[in-house]
Amino acid sequence: MLRRAVRWMKDLPRKLSVIREDVQAVCDNDPAARSALEVILVYPGLHALWFHRVAHNLWDSGFYFGGRAVSHVNRFMTGIEIHPGARIGRRVVIDHGMGVVIGETAVVGDGCLLYKGVVLGGTMLTHEKRHPTLGKNVVVGSNACILGAIEIGDFARIGSGSVVIRPVPADATVVGVPARVIVPAKHRFDAALDHANLPDPISDMIRALAAQNERLRERLAKVEARLDIDNDERDNNVHLPYEGDELPPVDGG
Repeated sequence: MLRRAVRWMKDLPRKLSVIREDVQAVCDNDPAARSALEVILVYPGLHALWFHRVAHNLWDSGFYFGGRAVSHVNRFMTGIEIHPGARIGRRVVIDHGMGVVIGETAVVGDGCLLYKGVVLGGTMLTHEKRHPTLGKNVVVGSNACILGAIEIGDFARIGSGSVVIRPVPADATVVGVPARVIVPAKHRFDAALDHANLPDPISDMIRALAAQNERLRERLAKVEARLDIDNDERDNNVHLPYEGDELPPVDGG
């Protein structure tokens, strides 16, 4: 018992350093955070991480029931469910974390930012690696699901509501169901918080097809005019199911 107490005291400076990092990370990523004291007292995402560290230490020490018990209390107190076996790095921020689920074999790298409703889920029933691995500084938007033992590269961004089932390269941005890469590698957005302002690949495809169709109609009209072919009146009464302004903006906003 005395040895454990001495070991705990020696490790105290490191633990306090990690706590300071946690608080500073929240302040850096949440403009609503007005003070460190406010963050410490009333931020459930931060509390969930602290609960998890206790649960994870118990799990790693072989006290599996104790780890699950602390995890259960964590879920009840914060609305965030993190399996005690999950590995979470430093400076991770869970913002408005209600409904966040992180599975047993999931890995969350340093500096990641997770929003409300994020799921890091498994797709197998076997006792092996079955949950995602997030690299460093990954941003996962609200209600996004990342499923299976896939890797998400460093500095990647997952758009809100996306369902990711394939690996994502570093520095890429994915969006959609299933998620697709829509931003070339090495391209970055200015604001990490802007996780909803992303391009829509479906509306982009519709725009491209509509523009191509209009060009073909114009070329065909010129050919018909040269050949002195009467214009089909039905072509003048084309009704599109949408107007151009009704499509989502090109920039996703």
